[in-house]
Amino acid sequence: MRALLTLVIGLLIVSQPSVVFAGETSNATPALALHERIEVLTGMKGKLNEKEGVFKVSFPRTDLHVKVAGVTMTPPMGLTAWAAFKAMGDHLMVMGDMVLLEDQVNPVMSVALDNGLEVAALHNHFFWDSPKVMFMHIGGSGDPEQLAAAVGKVFAMIKATSGGKGQKPFAKLDPARTKLDPKTIDAILGVTGELKDGVYKATMGRSTTMDGQEIGNAMGVNTWAAFVGSDERAVVDGDFAMLESELQSVLKALRHAGINIVAIHNHMTGESPRIVFLHYWGIGSTEQLAKGLRAALDTQKR
Repeated sequence: MRALLTLVIGLLIVSQPSVVFAGETSNATPALALHERIEVLTGMKGKLNEKEGVFKVSFPRTDLHVKVAGVTMTPPMGLTAWAAFKAMGDHLMVMGDMVLLEDQVNPVMSVALDNGLEVAALHNHFFWDSPKVMFMHIGGSGDPEQLAAAVGKVFAMIKATSGGKGQKPFAKLDPARTKLDPKTIDAILGVTGELKDGVYKATMGRSTTMDGQEIGNAMGVNTWAAFVGSDERAVVDGDFAMLESELQSVLKALRHAGINIVAIHNHMTGESPRIVFLHYWGIGSTEQLAKGLRAALDTQKR
């Protein structure tokens, strides 16, 4: 009972970073309880930055054996996943960077999204790395216990998918043998694309402004989808153009449809409103894939 009361008090005072994490005065017991609770829920040890009021847990990817241009990489050289917690009123804020192999990205992303975290970026940090390493940036805010537990589930999925236990889609398809019916895709997406050289491609423009000029579809501000294969077995790859406020809903819709996310980044700087782009890859029937894209499109503000 006393331990439970200590934890509750610690959670109630979370709006004071120096009290929550410092553990230096007579108020240290509840503060220590919260930081220990974060370690328990995330499954990782942490360290306090007293100056900035941030408690950071780290997950060195010692299980990886990566070389970059012949150089053997170790966790201090950029192969350490981490999550940093900071007080925000009566809640906590978290930001972090997950170090993942390609087959781990989408299983880990789904766990993050399904547990209330946001995914802000997905990209590489190296050239010439083998195996290929991707970096997924996460964030969120909310109840301290729920937030730490969500991060813990992300770390747990990283462990569960280590050693080649992730997801790697495969389809032996060739544009030269494409025989899909574009009408199925057109009816679902609500646009008319073009079939050329065995690739059926549909494009949907967005617009923003840069340097006082409106820029749109022809300047690359667009969502597009390219299909290859048959109605029964096809691959789709493409690019989604989104407002920042649309990113999370599009990610969730695509992942729930089984479509893989392969990159999240910007293509421009200085535009208004800001446009974020994600690149995707999916395998399935044309109807299934088109419905997944349609679900993501329906989450956007048009």
